[in-house]
Amino acid sequence: MYKSPNKLIKFWQELKRRKVFSVVTTYAATAYIIIEVTNNLVEPLHLPDWVATVVVLLLATGLPVVIILSWIFDFTSQGIKKTESLEELESKEVATKPVKSKLRASYVLNAVLIITVIVLAYPKIFKRDTLEKLRSSGERISVAVMPFQNMTNDTTWNVWQDGIQDILISTLSNSEELKIRQAESIKNLVKGEGMVNYASITPTIASTISQKLDANILIFGNIKQAGNTIRLYTQLIDPVTEEVYKSFQIEGLAIEKNIFQLIDTLSGMVRNFLIISELEKKVPEIYKLSGTTNSPEAYRDFLQGRNEYMKEDYPASIKWYSKAITADSNFFQAMISVSLAYNNQFEYETWFSSGHDKLYLYKEAKKWCLRACGKMDLMTTQQKTYTQWLYARLFETKSEEIKYLKQLTQSDDQWVTIYFNLGNSYSESNQYEKAIPEYERALEICKKWDLKPYWALYYTYLGQMYHKTGQYKKEARVYKLAEKDFPDDLELIGRQGILALSQGDTIAANRSFKRFSTIMRNMSFPEATITSLLAFGYNEAGFPDKAEESYRLALSLDSGNPDRINSLAYFLIDKDRKIDEALKLIDKVLNLNPDNFIYLHTKGWGLYKQGKYEEAVDALQISWDLRREKAIYDHEAYLHLETAKKAVAGQIEGY
Repeated sequence: MYKSPNKLIKFWQELKRRKVFSVVTTYAATAYIIIEVTNNLVEPLHLPDWVATVVVLLLATGLPVVIILSWIFDFTSQGIKKTESLEELESKEVATKPVKSKLRASYVLNAVLIITVIVLAYPKIFKRDTLEKLRSSGERISVAVMPFQNMTNDTTWNVWQDGIQDILISTLSNSEELKIRQAESIKNLVKGEGMVNYASITPTIASTISQKLDANILIFGNIKQAGNTIRLYTQLIDPVTEEVYKSFQIEGLAIEKNIFQLIDTLSGMVRNFLIISELEKKVPEIYKLSGTTNSPEAYRDFLQGRNEYMKEDYPASIKWYSKAITADSNFFQAMISVSLAYNNQFEYETWFSSGHDKLYLYKEAKKWCLRACGKMDLMTTQQKTYTQWLYARLFETKSEEIKYLKQLTQSDDQWVTIYFNLGNSYSESNQYEKAIPEYERALEICKKWDLKPYWALYYTYLGQMYHKTGQYKKEARVYKLAEKDFPDDLELIGRQGILALSQGDTIAANRSFKRFSTIMRNMSFPEATITSLLAFGYNEAGFPDKAEESYRLALSLDSGNPDRINSLAYFLIDKDRKIDEALKLIDKVLNLNPDNFIYLHTKGWGLYKQGKYEEAVDALQISWDLRREKAIYDHEAYLHLETAKKAVAGQIEGY
């Protein structure tokens, strides 16, 4: 028995017959295009934000009207006609005849609208997926901030090309959801691209640099001036597709004292776009700063100091950093830099100078570190961690130092100098196997960027770790790489000599040592210093007789220098050669310098080698206590004290 369709099926068939779905689809596509055009015109035409909202509301209101009209009326080639009901059509006799299929105009229109919607919607869907995928996976969005381009005709704004970049990085680093690439990494890559000035950086070049940094977002901007108005304009760009996620601009009076307020406002706009409101509600409000100084004069001096620091002219860098702090007493970033410069100079003096007090450099490094620590409440999370690392390096143990460096690698896994410093910390605590991958990582990043490292030490320290672990082939390869970037580096030449001697190639070793000595003489180093360093090289290569000969020669060239006496005495003790003579030598210098912890350490180690364990512990403990009073950590001194204590404990148990 035949059953008529139910009412729901009839209604569905009627919707299709009256072409309601087709009309709604056409309307929705057209509405989307109108909304997109409106959104794209609001900012360039400086229209009020409410314009886009009104357009959306009007289009939403029109939808039910369109549905009703499409039900009632039909658009035909003869014009608009009222749509006949299904019952009216069924009552008519319709002659059926073959109908040729025609390409209707409505089909073409719908196809054009759908294609247009896809073109407009795809970039947005792609961007949303990129950002939301990162958030949902727990990964932080990595951001590379390029130097801003000075598009004015006023060169006084040149300093703010770097300045705006630095302050944006500082502000954005305060967000836990973001991973901000460091300015030093970006500047190295800009230099590697052969850019003589920032105006030469195109969005394509900036995208290439950002991809090398594994950045998800590129911030690219410029500085423009119109009359008395200065304008900061920036775009957030996808480095892969070069799609512009968002554009921002802020303007104000063209005077330098307004620049920080403008940058602060711009930073807030960028940050609000990158971090969706839902994520911001889940985390506590973080201290938001526009930068580490509000003084244009201080910032200029700081940037100059940084340039001198990278050239390893530490006294000159300290001079400029100090000027910056004089201009702004709260400029903690400059305080950190002064501390680092003093510490680097102390380490340099320790290697290449002797016969005078170098500890004042170390004291200055600690003093400026403590001043920076007093400004912790002004710092971002990343800046605090960096300052805590510096404090640990100057006041605490290697384990604390390593802990903070690991935290910094989590905040930015492309920060080359942090991996290098982490390798140093492992090396200084005799953890050579752990130091190797950190040094390797630093070089891998440099290679990925197609850029040479700051210093040859990036190569030679890794080579030294290979040497300590007996990996001579790898050591030779890394020195070959270093030759391309630093052919005349003293450390490299010396290390090549040590490697050659260790492998039995005395001809190559003598050639390297001769070249090493010639360069040092040309740099006006004393002959005793050169000879003492050669003695160190012979010792490292496993030639103790040659090392002793050189240590004695160095002492004869500088006989009144207690450091020369200590160097010979420590070598004789550590290598179990003429320990009695060594203790007599060290007693002479201790009579003149009874509180010198270095000399006390040498004597304590000599007493241990003689089997006088209790006396050794006494001397080594005094040395350690004096060292810790000055907040100087030496892992070898720590190990020697522990070894002597265990020997005493073993005697007691045996007794």
